[in-house]
Amino acid sequence: MTISKEKNGSNLTVAVEGRLDTVTAPQLEKELKEELESAQALTLDFGKLEYISSAGLRVLLSAHKAMAGKGGLTIVGANEIVREVFDVTGFADILNIA
Repeated sequence: MTISKEKNGSNLTVAVEGRLDTVTAPQLEKELKEELESAQALTLDFGKLEYISSAGLRVLLSAHKAMAGKGGLTIVGANEIVREVFDVTGFADILNIA
């Protein structure tokens, strides 16, 4: 998995490429924890994300909670496979997916 971060003022965009699973979720969690305190809005770019597991969903839920009192969390670029996981798990009703 490859993670790239871009900050524009207090807005943070994190692009994730590859697989977000049990092995890689801790890496994303660590990267987000380093930045979320100072970020007012978070955008997760999943344009190149191939797969997400329950471990990845847990990281998203944690980030969603951390951003709830701020500008929120938005997911962009999710492919059909990732969107289906969001739909089946009910995360599509919780997360802001553009």
